[in-house]
Amino acid sequence: MNVLVACEFSGIVRDAFRREGHNAWSCDILDSEDGFLFHLKDDVRKHLNRRWDLMIAHPPCTHLAVSGARWFKYKQKEQKQALNFVKELLEAPIPKIALENPISIISSRIRKPDQIIQPWMFGHGETKATCLWLKNLPKLKSTKIVEGRKARVHKEPPSKDRWKNRSRTYKGIAEAMAKQWGVNEKEGNR
Repeated sequence: MNVLVACEFSGIVRDAFRREGHNAWSCDILDSEDGFLFHLKDDVRKHLNRRWDLMIAHPPCTHLAVSGARWFKYKQKEQKQALNFVKELLEAPIPKIALENPISIISSRIRKPDQIIQPWMFGHGETKATCLWLKNLPKLKSTKIVEGRKARVHKEPPSKDRWKNRSRTYKGIAEAMAKQWGVNEKEGNR
């Protein structure tokens, strides 16, 4: 399966799909943190018309997340641009799409998410509500519910890398995506 992981600099989701045998590529305007070769440093919109079977998209939440609602009145233009980007990703000519973002205005301006997941449902004892908007994909099934509900991401101290640390996908979630969404329905294989 040809998989595009849009707006991913960490390589976490890309690598989960590659471990399952897929031709997975990440694409971001930033360099890949791991320096891996299967990364396109570019605007993902330039690559949406390739022959992808699946796209997992992580658009920046800076102007979308309701955690920053007190600043919304100052970022109307940026919100409009961010929402247009989300629409472009959701409308891409790719058969299967999953778009993830925290609780955000995507829910009220575009549509409600198909699913909300938490890291503790996939082996990480933390909270970070993550919404999934799905196209031709089933909801993710929990793989390992664990105790503990730490809000580490929300308590991340101010730093130049705070946004990066808060935006990385948890490995348990990435592995669930690769195992559950990396299945070819026709053959029942990956």
